[in-house]
Amino acid sequence: MPRQSQTNKEQDTLARAQRLTAAIAILEARKSQIESEGEVAPAGCYVARYQARGQQRTYWYYKLQAQRSIFPTTKGQKKCSRYKHLGAAGSVAHVDAVIQVVRRVQIDELTRAIDSLKQSWADLYPETKKPSETKKNLNQHSS
Repeated sequence: MPRQSQTNKEQDTLARAQRLTAAIAILEARKSQIESEGEVAPAGCYVARYQARGQQRTYWYYKLQAQRSIFPTTKGQKKCSRYKHLGAAGSVAHVDAVIQVVRRVQIDELTRAIDSLKQSWADLYPETKKPSETKKNLNQHSS
C-alpha cells in the first residue's frame, strides 16, 4: 500500500476514534448529570396502578414494583417486599416515583449507548482487544 494512502487511512481511523471518544464523554456527562438530579429508582422497577374496591366505589392507587423483594416493610420485620405503596394519583410519593423511574430508564439507555460506542471504538483497533476475547472469538468460529 502506498505511504500516502496508509497515512490517510490512519488519519481517518484517528478522526473516527476521536468522534467516538467525544460522544462517549458527552453521554457519560449526561448520565452523571441525571444521577445528580435526584434519587434514581432501582433497576427493574416500574410504577403500577392497582384497584381497591370500597363499599360504594372503586379507588385507584399506585405502587412502585420491583422484580425481586427489595423494599423494606413498614412492620419492623427484617423482611422485604416487591412493592412500595405510593398512594393516590398525584401524591408526592407517586410523582417522585415516576420521576425516579424516568431517571432509571434514561440512565439505562445512556449506559447501553456508551457500551455500544465503546465496542465501536474497540472495532477500530481490533489488535488491542484482550487476548481472552480473541480466544473466545476463535472458539466461536471454529465450532
